[in-house]
Amino acid sequence: MSKAWGGRFTEPTNAQVELFTESISFDARLAEVDVRGSKAHAEMLSEVGLISAEEFQQISANLTEILGEIQRGEMEFSPSLEDIHMHIESALIRRLGDVGRKLHTGRSRNDQVSTDIRLYIRDCIDVIDELLQQFQASFVSRGDADIDIVLPGYTHMQRAQPVSATHYWLCWCEKLQRDRERLVDCRKRVNVSPLGCAALAGSTLPINRDRTAELLGFDSVAANSLDVSSDRDYLVEFSSALGLIAVHLSSWAEEWILWCTTEFGFLTLSDAYTTGSSIMPQKKNPDVLELIRGKSARTIAATQQLFLLLKGLPLAYNRDLQEDKLAAFAAYDTVRSCLELAPAIVRNATLNVDRINARIEEGFLDATALMEYLIKQGVPMRSGHETVGHLVHLCEQKKCRLADLTLEELRASSSTINEDVYDILGARNAMTALQSYGSGGRDRVVEQLNRWQGRLGM
Repeated sequence: MSKAWGGRFTEPTNAQVELFTESISFDARLAEVDVRGSKAHAEMLSEVGLISAEEFQQISANLTEILGEIQRGEMEFSPSLEDIHMHIESALIRRLGDVGRKLHTGRSRNDQVSTDIRLYIRDCIDVIDELLQQFQASFVSRGDADIDIVLPGYTHMQRAQPVSATHYWLCWCEKLQRDRERLVDCRKRVNVSPLGCAALAGSTLPINRDRTAELLGFDSVAANSLDVSSDRDYLVEFSSALGLIAVHLSSWAEEWILWCTTEFGFLTLSDAYTTGSSIMPQKKNPDVLELIRGKSARTIAATQQLFLLLKGLPLAYNRDLQEDKLAAFAAYDTVRSCLELAPAIVRNATLNVDRINARIEEGFLDATALMEYLIKQGVPMRSGHETVGHLVHLCEQKKCRLADLTLEELRASSSTINEDVYDILGARNAMTALQSYGSGGRDRVVEQLNRWQGRLGM
């Protein structure tokens, strides 16, 4: 079949040019949304009288059959037809002749492609949101069982203060919730219909853009046809949101990789989500987590690729924009594959409670609690900080814990210290004493766990 744009050309396209300009190798995944958009466009054309109701029925039925062929792998793709849009239209014309040629009335590939991408990204957002919710649920599912396990919290990779293990799990829920909220906000700008803006200036035909927007579930209609042809802001925003999801995934993976080491020993991963060594028979490697950490680079790079793609383009459409899908698809595929594995890794991991408890008193995790005890006794904060610093130094010399110091030794540093000080000394006591909203103390963590269980319907 001749090119859809070939009327003014007198010689065939060079074969190398066809291979260089094709996008069917990566945009075939848009087949379903392309058919969805074309059906809505055809329905609108029939309603405004640009095609008959019978022609619409023929077009719609044949588009359904063509999509079935594509999904079953029966359609042969050819670089000469460039992209999925021309493959579908060409197949329709082969079936219906002039009726098929009417489908493209009142639209250009420019607004058609933008419509398809927006529909596809809208679906992608919904998929990622559901996977993020499942990831959140995997952490929350551990909450009740792990509430009384005390873990050391870190700053600068140094032991800082004790928190409930469930506080750690809910920390990830908060990060993932922000990811979900960014996607919801992004979806508002994705869900704007470009269909009917045509190449760049709109159409002289009596098309009804509000109707196609309604049929396709768009919230609104793009107001400037020139903007539509060049706009890929929504892809940058989508890939940026995915990039931050990837950063969170990488940070979680990094922490758990550390926790699995002999040096930490906090965590044991399920055999089903680890691999071994080809030469060292004792090894159990967290390869899945390492790849999640590694694949984040691909997602983050996609955003930069889109920024660089767009930064020098004049209005309106330029063929450079064909490259947008490669970046967006790569970011989506990568994040989706990571999120499909992550919940099961969380659910099937085991905290090594005996190992954690054996070392929980290392690092003076109760030092801050002791300082705040002094504050409650009327000691100025900076004075209390200095006093506890001296006591920690004393413990380092004696090779003991703060809780091992006698009351006399404690009172030698501050006469405000009483016998009740031992109620907040020790990692577990210091954790229990935490009471500010959002803190890692048991009572507050229970409140947050209940909130998350209700939020996720668990």
